[in-house]
Amino acid sequence: MADNYIKRILEANVYDVAVETPMSPAQFLSDRLSNTILIKREDEQPVYSFKCRGAYNCISKKTPEELAKGVVTASAGNHAQGVALSAQKLGIKATIVMPRTTPEIKVASVRARGAKAVLHGDTFDEAFTYSQKLVEEKGMTYIHPYDDPDVIAGQGTIAMEMLRQCTGDIHAIFVPVGGGGIAAGVAAYVKYLRPEIKVIAVESTESACLAAAMKAGKRVTLPHVGIFADGVAVAQIGKHTWQVCKDHIDECITVTPDELCAAIKDIFDDTRSVAEPAGALGVAGLKKYVERTGIEGKTLIAIESGANMNFDRLRYVSEMAEVGEGREVIMAVTIPEKPGSFQTFCNLLGKRPITEFNYRYGRDDAAQIYVGVKVPEGGKQDLLDELAAKHYPAVDLSNDDVSKYHIRHMVGGHAPESVDNEILYRFEFPERPGALLVFLKTLGKRWNISMFHYRNHGAANGRVLVGLQVPKGEEAELKTYLDEVAYPYWEESDNPAYKLFLR
Repeated sequence: MADNYIKRILEANVYDVAVETPMSPAQFLSDRLSNTILIKREDEQPVYSFKCRGAYNCISKKTPEELAKGVVTASAGNHAQGVALSAQKLGIKATIVMPRTTPEIKVASVRARGAKAVLHGDTFDEAFTYSQKLVEEKGMTYIHPYDDPDVIAGQGTIAMEMLRQCTGDIHAIFVPVGGGGIAAGVAAYVKYLRPEIKVIAVESTESACLAAAMKAGKRVTLPHVGIFADGVAVAQIGKHTWQVCKDHIDECITVTPDELCAAIKDIFDDTRSVAEPAGALGVAGLKKYVERTGIEGKTLIAIESGANMNFDRLRYVSEMAEVGEGREVIMAVTIPEKPGSFQTFCNLLGKRPITEFNYRYGRDDAAQIYVGVKVPEGGKQDLLDELAAKHYPAVDLSNDDVSKYHIRHMVGGHAPESVDNEILYRFEFPERPGALLVFLKTLGKRWNISMFHYRNHGAANGRVLVGLQVPKGEEAELKTYLDEVAYPYWEESDNPAYKLFLR
């Protein structure tokens, strides 16, 4: 299957709009990981992502008749910009259907290039369905974001450049995966010319459709897709891309949103570029691979696939980067409730920087504090062991979603005894104007809301923590109601952070 793409890649027409991007040495990361780390800078494309390659190659190979009524696509943003730029270059009309959750920077970029942006639905699948309706009704030519041989071939030109730019030994190339276009293009070319090089796919844990397909031995559809890494928020790997990836991808690595935040920081430290979450997948997967295998002295390449980052999302990335790197510990610590306890505790921490410290009087004998502490890489367990040795009970909350997204902003006292029958739920919902108000009105009609926390993270999905007073015997009715709300939710009544600080 890979052989079929070599001629397509060699004949791909991309450089009317794309540029040959550099391979930047990542010196800080190389020193830390004891390997030579190179970053393929696809963020330096005119649309700040690699997507213009596949889009232009695909559109340029259409017939005049196919282009006469204009082109249409569905995209969360980067492919949309690639199509808009390509259509502008070729002087044809383009309509881009984008989910309403698409970052504004990507919508504005599409419109700035003369394309018509239509916002429809909350997910890529809803946008895709609407784009197909336009194809049927208006005869427009559809340009698929990843599942088209000409799109795959256009993305494959990245591999041509990488093997030209780095002619020595390469141990592995780390490729981001959404629908699989760039992974299929890179794998097809690399495995044909240099089969000894590992091609490793990297996915977000929130949208790992290739990993699920590899495990099942066939394409599967994920029941739910998270959209922190909106550029790869795809529920099913493509048909064409699967045919290449299943035989030529060496392995899949999945990374968490926190690990992506840490990788964004690493990329910035080495290149001063700000990758979007999907753009940092390659580096995040590379780091995880080195940690797992312990390899040293090898050349590893990660593709930085895009830099279309909303500015207001940076605060969230900054907050989570140290946690994702394992350089910040978030803890609940019990200390004596008496004068001097805070000072004694801080003395124990020594010169470790405190990133957060929250407390409110709760009971006479002990104080429950919420504290964040910066530690050296790998130093988390040393701190926890030191606290245990000094008889400070501590609960590590670094990987607890309720703690990271909500409790850290809410610490201020426990509920009074009058708040009984409280059940805690965590929700996610599409972030758009008015969504929080609709959610709040809908949820508050039946049961009393005893606690509520929402914070805009600059992301495409909103996170809400809700306490509901549900009388005994009404739990089944509540579950039926929540299922009808149709937002992803998780009960968190047994969450340790909730019990320690708020219950």
